[in-house]
Amino acid sequence: MFNYDLDFDSINFREQPELYDIGRGEQGVLLVQPYKSEILPHWRFKTPEIAQDSAEKIYDLYLNYKKEHDFVGMDMTRKFIQMGYTRAMRYAHHKSGKKYAENGSVYLNNESPEKRESALIFKGYWDKIRADEEYLAMKKEHKEKHSKKR
Repeated sequence: MFNYDLDFDSINFREQPELYDIGRGEQGVLLVQPYKSEILPHWRFKTPEIAQDSAEKIYDLYLNYKKEHDFVGMDMTRKFIQMGYTRAMRYAHHKSGKKYAENGSVYLNNESPEKRESALIFKGYWDKIRADEEYLAMKKEHKEKHSKKR
């Protein structure tokens, strides 16, 4: 699980990668610095064209982090790419982006083909990252090295 008890305002995870928890899915995506500040400005999915530019730029960041053997950066780009998919799909199914009404009922599904296309663009990059043998090896190593210490 992701450790939300850390002082995220004062930790530079590039300098202290041992403090980084992979967590599940997108956990911590908007907390881990300096990666959040480096990746977030490029994260967009309003149209398929915008999503394509965004996913390409974030994937380029992934490749740069990979070249630097920076697993935390690689995993954070994976989280942003994954979030591009999940958020675009939410808007594909619910125009307002809200799934639930105040009374807890689920809003009707108003399919948006444009947002679905945006989501599928991110899904393609997410699949590439999840199949990357070097990423998988570094993920395993990070877990073995740092998860057992806590």
